[in-house]
Amino acid sequence: MKHYKEFRITAEPFIPEIISGLMWELDITGVNEEVNCLKVFANEESSANVEKISEQLKKLVDEKMIFRFNVEEYFVEDKNWNEEWEKSVNVIEVSDKLVIKPSFREYQSKPGQIIITIDPKMSFGTGEHQTTKLVLQFLEKYVDRGIKILDVGSGTGVLAIASIKLGASSAVAIDNDEWCSLNGKENCQLNEVADKIDVRLGEIKDINEKDFDLITANIQKNILMDIAEEIYSRLKSGGKVILSGLLFTDEKEIVEKYSSLGFKFFEKQSLDEWIAIVFSR
Repeated sequence: MKHYKEFRITAEPFIPEIISGLMWELDITGVNEEVNCLKVFANEESSANVEKISEQLKKLVDEKMIFRFNVEEYFVEDKNWNEEWEKSVNVIEVSDKLVIKPSFREYQSKPGQIIITIDPKMSFGTGEHQTTKLVLQFLEKYVDRGIKILDVGSGTGVLAIASIKLGASSAVAIDNDEWCSLNGKENCQLNEVADKIDVRLGEIKDINEKDFDLITANIQKNILMDIAEEIYSRLKSGGKVILSGLLFTDEKEIVEKYSSLGFKFFEKQSLDEWIAIVFSR
């Protein structure tokens, strides 16, 4: 019987989207996000081991993105990993209005609900993470009919898709990861909004348009600090930006940076240790 390596990673704070991105730099075959840990799978003959995983996680400690972590290694029998992955992806009721579901789950919608179908594969943005929920709730509040959206670090495309379903006329979704770009396009097709969302591979500096009514960026503090000027230059006067991927401890630095550029702090919401902030230009 063939066996696989299974590594269980816990961290404080638990930032699965960033940790999983680092893990894909190693010789692995899959990642499953659990409630309080990340399961990383590798072939029995893979070079991935506790030491190499720990080296990757120490980068996050050095950058002060996590304070501590733990890695445990197990050997498990071969199984249908796609089937295991599907078990971990659930229907998520983000609010009374917004629901996110994978294509392989049944859901009986209620009157007035907007159903967003997302098959995440290796991209972040299933709707289960606190930061995604926070941004989606803000989109429900701030998307007006006919506006133009830019989503930076778009992952599965869930924020752009939600924006269109909430009434935006068009959206640009950009991510510098090729897997995310491909997955975003697939999810736009699933939701029949591909004609309104331009999914691009690249970074915000590659965006030539400077007339967006609303910009979303659910990434992490260091990147949000680096691209603040780029965001400002692409937002219409009077437009709004929704930032997340942020911890409570990030708020002061983010507010100071964005305020120094001429952004006005509008409001924030929190969920567990995570926050999302709205600024206006």
